Amino acid sequence: MDGIVETTAGRAVRGIERRGLPVLDVGPALTGDKAAIRALSEQWREVWETIGFMCIVNHGVPGEAIGRMEAEAKHFHDLSLDIKMSVSVTHDQKGYTPPHTATPTHSEFHDSRKLNTVECFVIATDFADDNPYVQAGEQFYGKMPWLPEDVLPGFRAAAETYMETVTALGKKLLPVWALSLDLPEDYFQPMFEDSYTYFRMAKYAPKPDLEEGEMGVSAHADTGFMTFLPPANEEGLQVLDSDGTWFWPELPEGALIVNAGQFLERWSNGRFRATPHRVVPPLENDRYSLACFVNPNFEAVGECLATCTGPDNPPKYPAQTYREFFTWYMTNTFTHYGKLKDVDGEAVEA
Repeated sequence: MDGIVETTAGRAVRGIERRGLPVLDVGPALTGDKAAIRALSEQWREVWETIGFMCIVNHGVPGEAIGRMEAEAKHFHDLSLDIKMSVSVTHDQKGYTPPHTATPTHSEFHDSRKLNTVECFVIATDFADDNPYVQAGEQFYGKMPWLPEDVLPGFRAAAETYMETVTALGKKLLPVWALSLDLPEDYFQPMFEDSYTYFRMAKYAPKPDLEEGEMGVSAHADTGFMTFLPPANEEGLQVLDSDGTWFWPELPEGALIVNAGQFLERWSNGRFRATPHRVVPPLENDRYSLACFVNPNFEAVGECLATCTGPDNPPKYPAQTYREFFTWYMTNTFTHYGKLKDVDGEAVEA
């Protein structure tokens, strides 16, 4: 890092302590072994009721697949801005967003209004043509905008395969989530029929001259149910511990980071923690991140679970569908709402 001069703000956010995350072996549970699922659910519960961030190993997502996806992310982001903007984000929150288009204004964990430095290409579930919400033209059910195959050969196939692999992993872990909340192991299964996955392929350009309050992604908690994230090629992720301290998480090689989202936190009446985190831009090299958010279907209703309430713990949140919550979150995070388009390029009111 010779020759790099950091700002005071940069040194302050980068010069924090490092801590390990809980590391859980999910391999035995993924075989379907009932005893292994139950044993893992006990460890699972402890994590979500405390720090709310973990690493999992023996998760079944091949390292080669992660490496290829990181290479594909670089190929995409190396394209010219004009080409990337040809698949700019749609009314359905699918497509490319350039840097400085978002900050979570509803976040309780920062007061800065500086826009995030990250740029990303969002790939999300395309539902079947005969889905009634697709036919009705409901928001978030529209088609994914893709670049032509001759512009980026193999990109779409690689991205869809990676997203399907991580979604399958998330669904295999649903019995663990259910048992950890003292529910029947098949409780969440119906809500994950026609599930919605949101895959955020991000690039963070170097920013040694960080300004006060500026971040790659400002402090926030994720939107949905569960997030899977392989360690990036450059560090950047920081986590807010339950003691109110920000730290760099130490990540074992080959692990996947897992965290819960706000929809699950609300569903569990605050019992399970949607942990705040942020991303600091790198100092020297571009950073590529592959966050995959695995969620229930949009019409699933998050209503306070019976195992998460009682006489001295009434429901804290109103019942609402995932689509209602997702709409609120996106509207309060991205500057492009109100001036979006659908996949055919027609202007649409958000």
